Amino acid sequence: MAAKQKILIVDDDVNIAELISLYLIKECYETQIAYDGEEALKLFDSFAPNLVLLDIMLPGIDGYQVCRELRTKASVPIIMLSAKGETFDKVLGLELGADDYMIKPFDTKELVARVKAVLRRYQPAKPAPVPPQSGKFVEYPDLVINLTNYSVLYMGHPVDMPPKELELLYFLASSPNQVFTREQLLDHIWGYEYIGDTRTVDVHIKRLREKIKDHKYWSLSTVWGIGYKFEVKSGE
Repeated sequence: MAAKQKILIVDDDVNIAELISLYLIKECYETQIAYDGEEALKLFDSFAPNLVLLDIMLPGIDGYQVCRELRTKASVPIIMLSAKGETFDKVLGLELGADDYMIKPFDTKELVARVKAVLRRYQPAKPAPVPPQSGKFVEYPDLVINLTNYSVLYMGHPVDMPPKELELLYFLASSPNQVFTREQLLDHIWGYEYIGDTRTVDVHIKRLREKIKDHKYWSLSTVWGIGYKFEVKSGE
């Protein structure tokens, strides 16, 4: 029998944390709860979760700082939970490395569905991945993006990348030199719920550029006033 996937719940509201844990346990996940940021960082190391549900408003170290510290040592997916629904708060969470953002109060069944969706998409890069011969992938000089096993090989080395970043890179690279507006990218990658929050795309492009530098033959290009494209160049 496969080992249960582990989820770390970080929330100072005992009732909410225990309710989330109950629903996840019913779905055959293993859970642990941290009620403040300091405890979350300690539990993360000992529990080694597959996913973190992270409240922003925490006593002591807040969720933003916890997210920042977790991202310095792991690419485990993080779903932020917050009563703050402003665009600024969402963008800040995404800039710090969160993979998704849910506004309280939320439906517990929807939360469980999002957890399942993120875990389905997410698979850590193998220590020494082999360029794929089949499945959904695109390949360029020094770059292989594999949507089948969610891995990226850049300059011969695996790159840790959250699911949404990888899906955005794959989508653009699958249509070289085609320009997409931010709204089109939101619709294709995030779905209807993110329509209007176009800075989400900018944040993810910025994070991709930090990991995948422009190449002689290709680049992630901005088309000013419109959006983005995966530009394939002649190399001359």
